[in-house]
Amino acid sequence: MQSMSTLTAAPERVRPNRFVELLVADRHSLPLSIALHLVPGALVVGAYLLLAEPFVKAIGYPIFLAWAIALTVVLVPIQFGLLWLGRKRTGRLTLRGVLAYLDRPISRGKIIALVAGLIVWMTVVSLSLTPLDNLIFDNFFTWIPFEGAGGSATAYIDGYPRPMLVTTMLICLPLTGFTLPLIEEYYFRGFLLPRIAHLRWGAPVLNTVLFSVYHFWAPWTVLSKIIFLFPGVWLVWRKQDLRVSIGMHPGTCLLMATVGTLALILM
Repeated sequence: MQSMSTLTAAPERVRPNRFVELLVADRHSLPLSIALHLVPGALVVGAYLLLAEPFVKAIGYPIFLAWAIALTVVLVPIQFGLLWLGRKRTGRLTLRGVLAYLDRPISRGKIIALVAGLIVWMTVVSLSLTPLDNLIFDNFFTWIPFEGAGGSATAYIDGYPRPMLVTTMLICLPLTGFTLPLIEEYYFRGFLLPRIAHLRWGAPVLNTVLFSVYHFWAPWTVLSKIIFLFPGVWLVWRKQDLRVSIGMHPGTCLLMATVGTLALILM
């Protein structure tokens, strides 16, 4: 009969974490990919309704701040989750080994030109499609209960005193203007898109559609998002360079948020 000391000294067999293996596998199944694209959006809406909206209404600030808080509550843990997966794979906190398209195959000059063109595209097309968003909202989504839903691009901040608007925009600028879109690019384009690359051209199409639908809080903008986001997503997939969509998405958000904030301050 084995002694207790022998049993204690026996090496412990470490079982691989099946969930981690599933997440960092080279391929995701279609159901898993759909879930990983859409669950964060449902969590954002939940964080908004349960936490952010009551808090922001209690302090009397524009509801735009509530959405910034809800997105932060969901996306920041996702970023730490990606780093945690990197640690599971490499033993250190890193995005390497978890994200793809990080090798920078496009030269610096070409990436600057590409990003500049995509920022112009995204800015002009997104603003041009605002009437389409309003048309879809008026015909299909007037039942949406969220304050500020539909209407103009400034609907989430209309009707508040200017000093309060300036404070809100200054708080949100580093978040919705850059950090949160950057996390979205890491997650949706760096983590999820490569794992459905086996779908070939269907990968950027599916990724763009699901990312647009992920914005459950603004379903009337899904069609316009597909139109102005797809070129950047397609180029990331085609060129395998994540800098393309990082430059386009956070770059455009930073530009528009900065211009909007400065306009409020200087008006």
